[in-house]
Amino acid sequence: MSHVLMDPATTIPQAQSGSTPTPAPAGTPPLAVEMRGLSAWYGTHQVLQSIDLDIAANRVCALIGPSGCGKSTLLRWLNRMNDTIAGARASGRLSLHGLDLLDRALDVVDLRRRVGMVFQKPNPFPKSIFDNVAFGPRLHRAYGRTDLEELVEQSLRASALWEEVKDRLKKSALSLSGGQQQRLCIARAIAVDPEVLLMDEPCSALDPRSTASIEELIRELRENYTIIIVTHNMPQASRVSDTTAFFDEGKLIESGDPDTLFTTPRERRTEDYVSGRFG
Repeated sequence: MSHVLMDPATTIPQAQSGSTPTPAPAGTPPLAVEMRGLSAWYGTHQVLQSIDLDIAANRVCALIGPSGCGKSTLLRWLNRMNDTIAGARASGRLSLHGLDLLDRALDVVDLRRRVGMVFQKPNPFPKSIFDNVAFGPRLHRAYGRTDLEELVEQSLRASALWEEVKDRLKKSALSLSGGQQQRLCIARAIAVDPEVLLMDEPCSALDPRSTASIEELIRELRENYTIIIVTHNMPQASRVSDTTAFFDEGKLIESGDPDTLFTTPRERRTEDYVSGRFG
């Protein structure tokens, strides 16, 4: 059943039909995220137009497309961050393992535990390295000191940061380098045991070496998490994703295997974008 998050007095224009998602090959993992006819608006401006897209569990899906095409808006509906924006509303179906994410009665606090977010610019809290990672777990349940220490270590190990910070956990997180801060933010996100990690251009503010570290980490993390990454870096999308989805003007133009999408796309608009003719 579809839900519409909107002012009842507001009329939403008719959404255009979206593209048909590419059928999943036999033997692929179960779906984590399902979108059917997903449309979104900021006030009267329609940002997403009837998106149909499936994202398999424990896979990396890269969202590409020119600025303003709706990629980040889509991420924000996946963990309901758009609830804080006046006039933001959506219709259609958006589900996580069958849970209707557009349901008004949804526990948004619990959803944001299940769907973690890593932003474009590293945003560690002005706290110690330890307290950054422990912040989320402490919000959701009471931990004994030993259990919390083990959880922090596990999260830092999973984000490939433990060996670099294990002897300075009480130091400020702001003392870390940019790449280390971004890995700390990833550790903070996975410490609450999410099902999905959203990454909004997580490497755009990093140097090439730190970018390579984050990309390697993304490939490792998909063993335990479904990852959806927004990126303007075409080589990065090709390197890290199992599925790439190209958006333009609020529409899903094409999605599929990155090798195919970048070399022999079905749509002319996709070819023009990945070849650099626009965007």
